[in-house]
Amino acid sequence: MMAPTLGGSDDILLPDFPRGPLQAYRARASFSWKELLLFLEGEDMLRFKKAIFTALENDPLFARSHGADLSMEKYRELNFLRCKRIFEYDFLTAEEMLKSPLKVSVLIHCLGMYDWSLAAKYLLHILTFGSAIYSSGSERHFKYIQKIFNMEIFGCFALTEVSHGSNTKAIRTTAHYDPATEEFIIHSPDFEAAKFWVGNMGKTATHAVVFAQLHTPGGQHHGLHSFVVQIRDPKTLLAMPGVMVGDIGKKLGQNGLDNGFAMFHKVRIPRQNLLNRTGDVTPEGTYVTPFKDARQRFGASLSNLSFGRVSIMGMSIVNLKLAVSIALRFSATRRQFGPTDKEEIPVLEYQMQQWRLLPYLAAAYALDHFSKSLFLDLVELQQGLLGGGHGARQAELGREIHALASAGKPLASWTAQQGIQECREACGGHGYLAMNRLGDLRNDNDPNCTYEGDNNVLLQQTSNYLLGLLARRVQDGACFESPLKTVDFLEAYPDILGQRFMGSSVADCLESAVPLAAYRWLVCYLLRESYQKLTQEKRSGSNDFQARNDCQVYHCRSLALAFIELTAVQRFHQHVHHPSVPPSLRAVLGRLSALYALWSLSRHAALLYRGGYFSGEQAGKLLESAILALCSQLKDDAVTLVDVIAPPDFVLDSPIGRADGELYKNLWTTVLQGSNVLARPSWWPEFSANKPAVGRLRSKL
Repeated sequence: MMAPTLGGSDDILLPDFPRGPLQAYRARASFSWKELLLFLEGEDMLRFKKAIFTALENDPLFARSHGADLSMEKYRELNFLRCKRIFEYDFLTAEEMLKSPLKVSVLIHCLGMYDWSLAAKYLLHILTFGSAIYSSGSERHFKYIQKIFNMEIFGCFALTEVSHGSNTKAIRTTAHYDPATEEFIIHSPDFEAAKFWVGNMGKTATHAVVFAQLHTPGGQHHGLHSFVVQIRDPKTLLAMPGVMVGDIGKKLGQNGLDNGFAMFHKVRIPRQNLLNRTGDVTPEGTYVTPFKDARQRFGASLSNLSFGRVSIMGMSIVNLKLAVSIALRFSATRRQFGPTDKEEIPVLEYQMQQWRLLPYLAAAYALDHFSKSLFLDLVELQQGLLGGGHGARQAELGREIHALASAGKPLASWTAQQGIQECREACGGHGYLAMNRLGDLRNDNDPNCTYEGDNNVLLQQTSNYLLGLLARRVQDGACFESPLKTVDFLEAYPDILGQRFMGSSVADCLESAVPLAAYRWLVCYLLRESYQKLTQEKRSGSNDFQARNDCQVYHCRSLALAFIELTAVQRFHQHVHHPSVPPSLRAVLGRLSALYALWSLSRHAALLYRGGYFSGEQAGKLLESAILALCSQLKDDAVTLVDVIAPPDFVLDSPIGRADGELYKNLWTTVLQGSNVLARPSWWPEFSANKPAVGRLRSKL
């Protein structure tokens, strides 16, 4: 089955929106939504997205079932069939994925906009499982790739265990090599070592990339490695001998995805099933590796986690885009109160509603650019590794991207979590109605804060990276520099700490260069404070583990967040001020950049005052006034900015967020689509209509 092809004019690619209640705001926009969309996405990517959306909308298998509560078993059956259909459409071949990695991300996002259970099932099979084999294995493993694409096998990624998640080095599943049979023996010593939370494993996965501690004869331990292990028969889906595999049950969201567990009892697999790019075992049992440093080998073996974290950044931002699209279209059509009793105005006209929602709209634009650019950085890193690059620059690039991904996921997932909740509340009671989707978005986004690393734990990776740079500067006089130049500004570390806020008017603050300067100072200040705190803890007798543990709250955590916010603000600032930006788009993009930067910075106002960068009440007042001024300036552009990021109505699937703006008509139509909405309860006994409640109660007594 082939996806629909698109041709013709831009009017077909980007049709005008239907006229209706939103037209008044669209008419007041300062820019063309089509021009901005083409600038941000490019025609080729827009045609690709349209092909996906059109295929889903025209296929009965993807029909929306409003008002129908599917059982979890039925939902998972439907989700598997939909996943299979996505492969039949063949939106991207293996060759196209390698040629245009960004399209892979776009495909996942398009599927996620429709249903994250579907996107996750597809992603875990073809990307997480498939790319683990491709990037961690060698030519002997490429036989699996075609089987992945035609769904002869179905895969999952088994790292997490019942008793260990973030601490991957402590994983307890073992792989002992037996040279007599040239096999590895995969074993779970107890239930605490069971693989757990593994997506696709619950019902449908036939194979898993299993992480286990590698042991060779003579009692030698070589740390964590990954293996391809068959866990079910592809024809019967029955467990393989020695494998206990099952489903972990209902979750808070994404229940179309079957998360599962597995225990292995001395399961034998061929020696060749070791994914051997970072380390291999000869038939005789000798361990060999191209890495001289065990830490480098361990980091390379977990490189897929950075892909996972950057992917989660993009998924989180998609959720934020959907939520703000729904909330802002609702706010532009929902009228409440007004200057007179006879005139009600859209709630978007209220400053409070603007202040609640427009910073999250700006965040969606800024963080979307950041996640895409970081994804491309990661592709560069992966291509270098696959090309055999193990030099100093490649290693440093890996460390820098690891630090960015480790803080980027918390920033994106927390921003989406908070933004979706604000959107839910900003839509009042209608936001609480399940049909309007904000509840599902909130629940489906929630695990982004946890999987691939708990957010607060991940932030320690970023602060450790920054503290390590400062330690090398203090001890060896090393320069602050990195391949992506995210830390190069620290070379002026002492001078930056001497700077102070110099703004004297709101106009001075309406440009993102002002918060950028403040952010650079803030990162330098928090880096100095965290380093001094860590040094003080060690001098007082704490070992390194305890000292770092006692530096997280108010120091290292804040440092990591400030650094990643600065990086996101910096990249979006550079993007919107690039010469390639059409003149007609510069003003609106500049306002988005400044609003995101100032709004993010405002949450650090106490630190800016405590460290002396701000002094007197004027600085704080200017910051607040600038945020409100930018909200006011962006208010008339809000609906059109949403038009750029919102998917088609069928995919958005929210009556209060539809593009025609017919708020109440769409609500009423969807309510009536529900099954038996006008009928009395099926459980109400026939005799109840004629028998008084008191009489029934007495008869029971």
